[in-house]
Amino acid sequence: MDGPDFSLEQSLIAQGARRIAGVDEVGRGPLAGPVTAAAVVLDPSAIPDGLNDSKKLTEKKRIALLEALQDCAEISVAHASVEEIDEINILRASHLAMERAVAGLSVPPDHLLIDGNLIPRGLTIPAQAVVKGDGRSVSIAAASIAAKIARDMIMRDLAQQFPGYGWESNAGYPSKSHISALQNIGVTPHHRRSFKPVHNILCKDKSVTP
Repeated sequence: MDGPDFSLEQSLIAQGARRIAGVDEVGRGPLAGPVTAAAVVLDPSAIPDGLNDSKKLTEKKRIALLEALQDCAEISVAHASVEEIDEINILRASHLAMERAVAGLSVPPDHLLIDGNLIPRGLTIPAQAVVKGDGRSVSIAAASIAAKIARDMIMRDLAQQFPGYGWESNAGYPSKSHISALQNIGVTPHHRRSFKPVHNILCKDKSVTP
């Protein structure tokens, strides 16, 4: 089968788990904006068709799937701020966002399926790290969709407040136009100062404190 399926979840159900959450994050690579995570608990009897890694879906398909998920799944979305990213590093901040997303669920899950090769250290629920999980587990794929849509909406909103950086299309990632705007317009409060391209510009600009 091409794309994620429910087999990891089915194995956990066979072991007695009743409430399984897929967890994923988006936004580790951008130079601006928060890192966003989602935790999704699917209803095994009502899983929308077409769930996949959010990067492999069109925006239209992602939105349609999120609308379907909102009718049949529990979704919790959370963030870690630019200030937190700069203070504790992007990996720890992405894990913090995941921990917050799990904590936002109405009832703690029995088990977590976490995208990646590390389990956030602040989680106390049994968890399994799943490398490339958004392409293997529909629960993680659902979380990737919810996280991406939420973060894209934040970046579009910030693009209205800080025009010229192209955040409405690049979502804060280091595109050519974004790097050019950083050099020509300058650093905003929403840029990650610990990231090298931003840090280097701040160091060159004596009028801004790094």
